Amino acid sequence: MKEHVRKARKKLLEKMDKHAVALIYAGKAPHKSLDQNYDYTPQRNFFYLTNISEPNMILMLLKGEKTNKEFLFIEENTDHKIKWEGASMEKEDASKRAGIDEDAIFPLSKFDATFNQVMNYARSILGRPAKILYLDLYHPSVQKKPQSLIHAKTILAHYPELQVQSLNEHLAYLRMFKSAAEIKQIQTAIDHTAKGLNTILKNLKKRTHEYQLQADFLHEITLSGSEGHAFDTIAASGKNATILHYTANRDTLNQDDLILFDLGALHENYAADISRTYPLSGVFQGRQKEIYEAVLSVNKATIEMIKPGVTWKELNDFSKEMLAKKAKALNIINDESQITEVYYHSIGHFMGLDVHDVGLYDMPLKEGMVLTIEPGLYVKDEQIGVRIEDDILVTKNGYKNLSKAIPKETKDIEAILKGSE
Repeated sequence: MKEHVRKARKKLLEKMDKHAVALIYAGKAPHKSLDQNYDYTPQRNFFYLTNISEPNMILMLLKGEKTNKEFLFIEENTDHKIKWEGASMEKEDASKRAGIDEDAIFPLSKFDATFNQVMNYARSILGRPAKILYLDLYHPSVQKKPQSLIHAKTILAHYPELQVQSLNEHLAYLRMFKSAAEIKQIQTAIDHTAKGLNTILKNLKKRTHEYQLQADFLHEITLSGSEGHAFDTIAASGKNATILHYTANRDTLNQDDLILFDLGALHENYAADISRTYPLSGVFQGRQKEIYEAVLSVNKATIEMIKPGVTWKELNDFSKEMLAKKAKALNIINDESQITEVYYHSIGHFMGLDVHDVGLYDMPLKEGMVLTIEPGLYVKDEQIGVRIEDDILVTKNGYKNLSKAIPKETKDIEAILKGSE
């Protein structure tokens, strides 16, 4: 991954205007209770550019007229921190992970002085002071400021002449195209997920509650080496499967129901995102099988469409129209225009460092993109919800299904369930 992040920083610098400084913050874990913080989640853009998963660091990228520079500022170790929390990453390890020279890695206490040098007419690191300050301006909501603006508040107060610009468009573009190293990490996350789903299938008929199967998944992927969930697991049986983001996972299992799983493991901060739907009885019965096969056919047909040049709109329109025809034929709806009553999401999304990864959805698909394909039908009156989701890599001439090894044919699922008896 060291070469990957070096190239990522180089590509980002190429997109930046001259006489600019970019600050990318690692962030910190938010406060939880009296003397505890929540677990730290690496800021994804910082990780994408450094391969470092530690808090309280700042990456500084400088673009001058003819030369570029990069600096990393890291947390200093103290005796108290070492004894109570464990040592922070030293500059030697940071250099190895990020591919930044050790002589360009400094303690956080040196940040203000270094930034002052960037802005100093007498001895600017850039040759002349920066005019532009690039920040990650992701807005979690209209009411909340981007974290980077909060971090940079003092800088902007001292240097009001800086013009703030967003890094988001550049990073969203770059992160759409996965390197070979990134694809390997995603594939490993999917492989962990496959092991977790295999354990779920083995235990499906032995469990009595949704949360037990959720626990089976977490246990298996953790044993496999995953850091844990890529997102909150959905283990939705019966009518719960008609709720798109059901995560309570507390209901008793009814052997006459289907159960829908939407889940994924993490590997080195890269995500998997898989949906599978299984019969708790061990066999798809009547309407269950009809609806399942309808969704499966749309899943497979939409995947076959994937190749460079295809647009998200084309994928969405194709899958929606096909689901509408299937739903009408099964008397789930009376008219194809009613499809949004039983299918109320899009066909998929980009995937990578975030489950719903950043990207430009108005751009046609290109080689190196990774996306999900996840058609579904949610028939509340029949207490049946089915979603089947795969993770797909766009290749030079078509696609590669990274989750192909995870069974989704009814006969294969039923055979595994029979073998677990």
